[in-house]
Amino acid sequence: MDKNETYRMLVKQVESLIEGENNPVGQLANTAALLHDTMDWWWTGFYLILNGELRLGPFQGPVACYSIKRGRGVCGTAWDQDRTIVVPDVELFEGHIACSSLSRSEIVVPLHDSQGNVVGVLDIDSKELATFDEVDAQWLEEIARVISRHVLD
Repeated sequence: MDKNETYRMLVKQVESLIEGENNPVGQLANTAALLHDTMDWWWTGFYLILNGELRLGPFQGPVACYSIKRGRGVCGTAWDQDRTIVVPDVELFEGHIACSSLSRSEIVVPLHDSQGNVVGVLDIDSKELATFDEVDAQWLEEIARVISRHVLD
């Protein structure tokens, strides 16, 4: 199955997994588990804005940073600029926060509430260089919209 088809299937699975549920932590935890297991990434999870910083939410993978300030690292920059950021080599991203020295590439997608405000990010890391591309960005943004509609509204 090609990457587009895998993502097409994932969008449907995320939708059915979280639709009608009212436990945001559980919804995000199961979404992280589904994405992580299906795509075999190094770290897959969520940071949610709380008290003016990104705070660690549900995730799959090794231990992670507890909090990230706005504009710091890839996650804080994606929040600050309200845009998806694809980083082929984290060593070349100025200000990268190394929660794990094994992380080599990363993608971060903002999550929005119904008013369009950033309320968190979906953060995914790989142990391989250049794992993520525009196809990943497009489909993960679609998954972020599903999450925003069903979990963050």
